[in-house]
Amino acid sequence: MEVTSTTRIRLLLLLLAMASGLVVFGIGSATTMPVTPVMSFSELDTAIDRGQVSRIEFREGSSTIQGTLRDGTTFQTLLPPLTTGTFAQDLVDNSPTVEVSTAARVTSTSWFALLGTVAPLLLMVVLVWVILARMNGGKAASKKFTAKTQKKQSELQDVTFADVAGANEAVLELNEIREFLTDPDRFRNIGAKIPKGVLLYGPPGTGKTLLARAVAGEAGVPFFTLAGSDFVEMFAGVGASRVRDLFEEARKQAPAIIFVDEIDAVGRHRGGSAVAGNEEREQTLNQLLVEMDGFDVETGVIFIAATNRPDVLDQALLRPGRFDRQVAVDRPDLVGRRQIVAVHAKGKPLGPDANPETIARRTPGFTGADIANLLNEAALLTARRDLAVIGQREIDDALDRVIAGPERSTTTLSDKEKQVIAYHEAGHALVGHVLPNADPIHKVSIIARGKALGWTLSLPEKDKVLRSQSELTDDMAMLLGGRIAEEIIFGEPTTGAANDIEIVSGIARSMVTEYAMSGNLGLQKFGLGVGEAYNASTTQNYSDQMAEKIDDEIRRLIDNAAELARQILTVHRDVLDHMAAELIEHETLDKDALTTIFARLTSVSAAAGSSHDASLDLRHLN
Repeated sequence: MEVTSTTRIRLLLLLLAMASGLVVFGIGSATTMPVTPVMSFSELDTAIDRGQVSRIEFREGSSTIQGTLRDGTTFQTLLPPLTTGTFAQDLVDNSPTVEVSTAARVTSTSWFALLGTVAPLLLMVVLVWVILARMNGGKAASKKFTAKTQKKQSELQDVTFADVAGANEAVLELNEIREFLTDPDRFRNIGAKIPKGVLLYGPPGTGKTLLARAVAGEAGVPFFTLAGSDFVEMFAGVGASRVRDLFEEARKQAPAIIFVDEIDAVGRHRGGSAVAGNEEREQTLNQLLVEMDGFDVETGVIFIAATNRPDVLDQALLRPGRFDRQVAVDRPDLVGRRQIVAVHAKGKPLGPDANPETIARRTPGFTGADIANLLNEAALLTARRDLAVIGQREIDDALDRVIAGPERSTTTLSDKEKQVIAYHEAGHALVGHVLPNADPIHKVSIIARGKALGWTLSLPEKDKVLRSQSELTDDMAMLLGGRIAEEIIFGEPTTGAANDIEIVSGIARSMVTEYAMSGNLGLQKFGLGVGEAYNASTTQNYSDQMAEKIDDEIRRLIDNAAELARQILTVHRDVLDHMAAELIEHETLDKDALTTIFARLTSVSAAAGSSHDASLDLRHLN
């Protein structure tokens, strides 16, 4: 219910009147609350006769007196009825050694008592005022935000599909939205209905928000944008009010586009914990469902939302009639990355050796945001080095910075630590090169970057959509190559393999519980997904006995991968020693240097009369 300004003023005046009454009452009734020792009237009389009292203070209208003994001790005494006046006169007439004085009724102590009485009410006045303002502020806040989005419309005109690269399928899907907004009769004449809502989902940085802005820029229509968290407030009803106002304003300015980023903040599965904040979020979601269901395609209002977590969205939000179309905006492939590099390279002078094809091939798995950050880091390095063009060296250094973090030139290592790190990274590189299903090794370094004291860069020759069991096994062996090399050379491991062990454990657990690659537990999935587990009390949907078997299978896979790495490093110990020595001397080995080192593998195997494949037999052990 909306609270008018008149109502608020009346309530405030009422509270102020109550406060004033308490102030008057407090002044009339507050008295000093003594904290001094109590002396009886007879004891006081005796002390006066003995000359022990130096001062007595009377209070007008009060039967309690305070006094001070000659030794400095203070006291208070309650006089019997009808003795106050006569007792004071007797003191004046018969006890000239006692100082007699009077005091006002209200003292400074009384003001503290009054403050303690009135302060809670004043706090209540302020709290009620704030609550009333917030109760009436939801509508104003929603209108204020809508006006803010309208000011951005001039900026959106410059964003078109030409600014979107690496998402051709998504552009094709959204182009129909643009055509409907610009020429709706072409669809209506044949009875076609444009989707009411479009959900863009995919990893962060793939361009979902840019796609929505491009649709608005292409169509030249008003673009209303919100983040999902903007709907949810502490006070009930504010989020739902904002939803209503947003859709109402969009209908007034139709054709228009409503875009909600990170919709999972408000659109998660309902039925979670019944706390106040969750109830407000569910109320906001219910209002959003009502507004989307009430969409009339004739109004020309299109609802677009983006999320990184489609698995946690409420099913009522995803059904046809609300989000009729769901568009995946995934990480770009090689062709897409090449297009993205060309877009972000505009205005940046690339050298002849730094071409988009090379950059695209060296950035598998990068999103559009990652590539934009890479080129910006390269430009910063170029300016820092006072160069005129961005060369491939700057691109490579920027790539190292983006992947592994900034170089830690201040890190000081002992000779023993440097040797351990060199063997660790050489172990990764050697195992990764020998195994046929691991990605090729492009660079190895023992220069500390970010949190890593050293790192090994492996890049796939081409983009991969699926990963086979052999590839996952080889990846685990490569990751464990550093730990195994430490054990072989130094007899004991260090803490440097902590992150490798964490990644290997995750791969092995996924192989057993998600991909059914253990070979001994059958074609089963163990555990619930994120969306399934949102309303569940536990993510475990199997027995404790099965949990033990899962743990055993995970350990078996990891042990096999570790043994595979151990055999490779033992067979090629001389190559391991040589690569570690080269790393200690040069700190970084690029692809050319690695090619020279790995060429020793062929000569060593030929001299021994064996084949590399002999070191791979453990992959088939159970």
